[in-house]
Amino acid sequence: MSRLGNLGARLYRGEVGYDFVAKRRIWYGVSILITITAIVGLAVRGLNMGIEFKGGAVFTTPKAEVTVSQAQEVAEEASGHVAIVQELGTGGMRIQVSELDTAQADKVQTRLAEEFGVDREKINAELVGPSWGEQIANKAWTGLGVFMFLVVIYLAIAFEWRMAIAALIALIHDITITVGVYALVGLEVTPGTVIGLLTILGYSLYDTVVVFDSLKESSKDITKQTRWTYSDVANRSINSTLVRSINTTVVALLPVAGLLFIGGGVLGAGMLNDISLSLFVGLAAGAYSSIFIATPLVADFKEREPQMKALKKRVLAKRAAAAAKGETEPGAESDTDFAGDGPADGEAAPAAAGAVVGQRGRGRGRPSGKRR
Repeated sequence: MSRLGNLGARLYRGEVGYDFVAKRRIWYGVSILITITAIVGLAVRGLNMGIEFKGGAVFTTPKAEVTVSQAQEVAEEASGHVAIVQELGTGGMRIQVSELDTAQADKVQTRLAEEFGVDREKINAELVGPSWGEQIANKAWTGLGVFMFLVVIYLAIAFEWRMAIAALIALIHDITITVGVYALVGLEVTPGTVIGLLTILGYSLYDTVVVFDSLKESSKDITKQTRWTYSDVANRSINSTLVRSINTTVVALLPVAGLLFIGGGVLGAGMLNDISLSLFVGLAAGAYSSIFIATPLVADFKEREPQMKALKKRVLAKRAAAAAKGETEPGAESDTDFAGDGPADGEAAPAAAGAVVGQRGRGRGRPSGKRR
């Protein structure tokens, strides 16, 4: 078995682990800082909306001995607006000019034909009205709202309302960061960007649901034992699915990175940036939020319940009593494991609430690694 596979197996069995939940205030602080940066960038710089939303014209030219800078200069001089020029794989160019009416578009088309030395009919011109872009934007917002609503309803039924709220917060976190990156980078927002945003919500939700499913199964009958708090169980669920989340995220990021850095950067296919940047940032943010935001939030919500407060009080009192007696393995006394996920009788439990969950020690009077 590979080293990563061995680590994943040990994380799943609870033999090792990192206490993500105990350090949740750090993750919250980092997320708030990133989110504020994204919001400030959005407020100060705004989004660079494409012509599909603002209206304008797109001109596609044949191959000619004209540079990108020359084509841009001609288009801007003829239109009086900023032009975006992209070189196509065929050798031609794609020239976008926002906020043009029909008369202005005809003027630009004529000037481009003169510059490229071709007939006017060979310059393909597509005029996009602002009303069409407004319809696209409204439909995007409607789709996003419907998606969020259905997500909350489904998670509330399949799991519980606290998990639904935590997942919703994580999704809003991912969208805000992705949109903020677009504002800071200044990349054009197109319908492809909207498609990318809707796509990342599915990936983000998948990672979150995997952890929630493990947490739901592990926390059955949790109040019938005094070995683990809800935060301990939540942390163990994160660790047991950690390698799976990392693997799926990396596998998803690799082809997207190819589109973004090779397709858009090296090969110059700028239109690939529309969807690839939103996917790249959103996938990374989704993996982060499922581990550092969604599950710790559920633990915070659950431990405000009277039953969970009482459980935490009993667990901490038991650990304190064991520590006062000088026992190195508090919780080694016989307890009823819940959901079949707890360690066997006689195995070590965390010495404190902030200890790493699931790290097993040697049981009393029996050799290490053997179970009764």
